[in-house]
Amino acid sequence: MNLFYDYIIESPFPTMEVLMPTIDNNPAPAGTPEEDISTALAQLMHRDLIFAMRFVGESQHLMQGHFQHFILRELATTGVSPDTHPMIHAFAERHALMLRDFVFSGVSLSRQFRVADMEQLTGDTMIRVDIWDQLRSHVVMAEHQFRTQLPELPAILEAWKSPGTG
Repeated sequence: MNLFYDYIIESPFPTMEVLMPTIDNNPAPAGTPEEDISTALAQLMHRDLIFAMRFVGESQHLMQGHFQHFILRELATTGVSPDTHPMIHAFAERHALMLRDFVFSGVSLSRQFRVADMEQLTGDTMIRVDIWDQLRSHVVMAEHQFRTQLPELPAILEAWKSPGTG
């Protein structure tokens, strides 16, 4: 059985039974914890993974500038200006960022594509495999990062001990 061939030809994504059959045909973990979570997430891609638009670069700058000017203009109608409030530009910048993110998040959420849609649009039958590989790699990196901090954690966790324990 060629798993790669079966993936491409027969199914949009292999089931756990195809990936790891057992004697009683119950799904079994795929060997290492990194593979287990990556495979479990990959199996949920068809319903839990979406692709959304994201505005970047100059678009973010333009939208933020729009809201900064809007905020300053609106505040001026209430008598608030740089003359009366010297730090008003910092206020406007901070709130413009929040308004920009609100707008872009709303637009992004209204245009979502499922993984099957992206496969069909791009003609790329390896999207799920690539994502699984990236998931696995990032899980390994995250676990490694945690392990490098492990020697310092006992001292930090002292504050989390139950009162009265040694």
